[in-house]
Amino acid sequence: MADYDQRPRGGRGGYNNRKRRYRDEDDYDRRPMRRRYEEPLVVKVRRQLLSIAELPLKPVEDEVVSIARTVCDNSDDEELRNDFYSLTLQLVIEQPFKIPFVAAVVLVMNTIRQDLVGEILNRAAALTNEAIAKGEWREVKLLLKFLGSLQGLLTGEGVFPVLEDILAKAVDLQTENNEENLGPELVKIILFTIPYIMASSSTDSQQKAASMVQNTDIIAGEPHVLQSLVDPYPGNGTAEATAPNGVLSLLQKQLEHEAATGWELACLPRPWKVLLESGPDTLASAPKHDLPAITIPDVVNAGPRPLLPELYFSVYANQDIETVPPTTDIASCLLRDSIVDTINILDYNRMATARFLIDLDCYFAPDTFVKRATPFDRLRDIEGDRSTWKPEDVAVDAVFSQLFQLPSPEHKLVYYHSVLTEACKIAPAAIAPSLGRAIRYLYRNVDSMDLELSYRFMDWFSHHLSNFGFTWKWTEWIDDVALPNLDPKKAFIQGALDKEIRLSFAQRIKGTLPEPYQQLITEEKEKDTPDFKYNDDSIPFSQEGKEILALLRKKSPEDAIQSVIDRIHTQATDMNLPDPLVLSTDAYMTSICYIGSKSLSHVLSCIERCKERLLAIGPASEPARKQIIDSVMDYWKDQPGIGVNIVDKLLNYTILSPTSVIEWALAKEGGRLSEAFVFEMVCATVGKVTGRLRQVVLAKNAKGLLPEQKKLLEETVERERKSMKELFQVMEDALIGWATGSKDEQVESGDMGSEDAMVRQWGERWLRVFRRKLAVEETWYLEAEKEKVEDKGEEMQVEADGQGDGMKIDTEPSQGAE
Repeated sequence: MADYDQRPRGGRGGYNNRKRRYRDEDDYDRRPMRRRYEEPLVVKVRRQLLSIAELPLKPVEDEVVSIARTVCDNSDDEELRNDFYSLTLQLVIEQPFKIPFVAAVVLVMNTIRQDLVGEILNRAAALTNEAIAKGEWREVKLLLKFLGSLQGLLTGEGVFPVLEDILAKAVDLQTENNEENLGPELVKIILFTIPYIMASSSTDSQQKAASMVQNTDIIAGEPHVLQSLVDPYPGNGTAEATAPNGVLSLLQKQLEHEAATGWELACLPRPWKVLLESGPDTLASAPKHDLPAITIPDVVNAGPRPLLPELYFSVYANQDIETVPPTTDIASCLLRDSIVDTINILDYNRMATARFLIDLDCYFAPDTFVKRATPFDRLRDIEGDRSTWKPEDVAVDAVFSQLFQLPSPEHKLVYYHSVLTEACKIAPAAIAPSLGRAIRYLYRNVDSMDLELSYRFMDWFSHHLSNFGFTWKWTEWIDDVALPNLDPKKAFIQGALDKEIRLSFAQRIKGTLPEPYQQLITEEKEKDTPDFKYNDDSIPFSQEGKEILALLRKKSPEDAIQSVIDRIHTQATDMNLPDPLVLSTDAYMTSICYIGSKSLSHVLSCIERCKERLLAIGPASEPARKQIIDSVMDYWKDQPGIGVNIVDKLLNYTILSPTSVIEWALAKEGGRLSEAFVFEMVCATVGKVTGRLRQVVLAKNAKGLLPEQKKLLEETVERERKSMKELFQVMEDALIGWATGSKDEQVESGDMGSEDAMVRQWGERWLRVFRRKLAVEETWYLEAEKEKVEDKGEEMQVEADGQGDGMKIDTEPSQGAE
């Protein structure tokens, strides 16, 4: 009956109208109604604060007021309040572009709920003290910028007493040692904080700021003694070297100019001016707050990162139209500082970093930049005093300043490569032309550039082209193809093409090049497997070489191979050839290379099988050990990158010694100094030695070691340090010979022409690089030992305090005696 009652009644067809019944059922929507989702308030505020100033079409002042009022109106929500506190300071430390906007939110809040502002100041001061104790000086700088932006709501002199304490400590450090790097770093923090104070709502800081700038001149006005060591353009004898601009001295001059002209600071945004719309008395009547104590300890921590003088590097210098701020304008340092901090802080997310760089114009004052992606030629049409600075040029310039930082950037070089790649993918129309002009500038100056930087440029250039189809306007450099191989520009072209081949294959790269470049990629480079030279019967010991190859392929026992090697030794002795072991080593190692030519795993497997014989060669004959390198590099002469990789693995097996690699690279042929793969090989070898020393020094300085462990590690450190110094001395002796023209090969030839002059120039460039590397390692070692002594002193003080307390307890009467 239930089924009967549910049948539709009436209508055409009566009870049998199945069509209508099914249609009615289909029309009925059985899905449950979706509940309306309301975003929790804490999530909404978090999203608004995280995206503040990121939308160019939305007035940032409206965002500032909206966030401040929402937080104040809902301040009873503890979760919202605490999340806002932590996120505010997190933004300050992780996204420096947003410091003025976050500070503006706090200023607006101060006109509504001043108790919330007091908590933010307390947390900011506590975080600053923690950063000072840890030696995290970048965090200290960012937090002081934030507090400086709040100068208008602070009582008394606000942030200036903290800056005075920092300056006093910097002067003390410089007085003790003028080569101290921490002192200039502290002064840099002061100088970068002052502009944010002067762009704040404070109205009575001009005199104090001018006085502070005058006081910092004692340190900032003098160039650092180590500044010449990290000069990116030393000249190299090709042109008169220009004096490098240190960031610290540059900023000092710029601030002196600002103090004399009324602190315009046109590039810094002032979103706090939204408060002036509600009346000029709004800011004046807002409550003031005391800045919680920020103390500088007697012994300051230098921090985890090495501190060396920073020079201002630009790839857009000397253009007929300014696309980046000139060094006479304080915007050059302020923009660069914020961009560099953003790049180095967000190293864990290259895509977010690239997006911030593309949106650079959102975070600074209006009219600081021209419209994004404005063509360079259109800049000539801009009239009057309007800015011609391109935001993409400023961003790219900052990335290159880190990529070309000496002695080393904060992160791996490939990170900066990837940032430029991502930026180019996000906004190709804007970034690609900027990169093109940067490449042309760097190539024009490649012969006067520091040698290490020229190879960084080569690595980035080839890597970048590999991400964009290996396309470049090679026709611009056609004239340089005819230059001698020792010319720096020709060496750059050859090195870049070799690296491109390593990232792809020869036929593809050859297809991207104009006709004059075709000769640089020979038929041998296009072969996947180089020829086995002993297949040519005219080569001495060709029969024995083929027999060794066959035996190695069959994995024959060593006795069978030894009999063939003995035949080579016998024939060599009969022909009065010197050191027969060199000849047999050549046949043996060439056979290994041929068998392992399919892949790196093949050659490693073969080396592993033959390791015992290879390990015995070095102690028996030093020339034979060098012959191992000769054989590898001769077999892979058309693809030297593979040879360098194999030599690196042979070093890991200790079949080769670092000294043998250095002597092979630098002792015989001056022409090798212009080869990119030789520099790569030497740098990798030196890096292994210095890395090993750092590893054992850190192990020695670790806490909790037993006395016998510590003694063993101390002996290891001394041995490794001695080995490192000997290695650098071998390099020094070899390179001085080439740099001064006193090598036997140069003296015997008697040719003091252009080729010899080029070799001397290459020798000087190499010397500069590796003298700097030695200085860096020595400085690192002394700092590590200094930290160990300080830690030991603290431990002894703690022990002494503990012993004193124990004696005091022993002399006190017990409770029972009373």
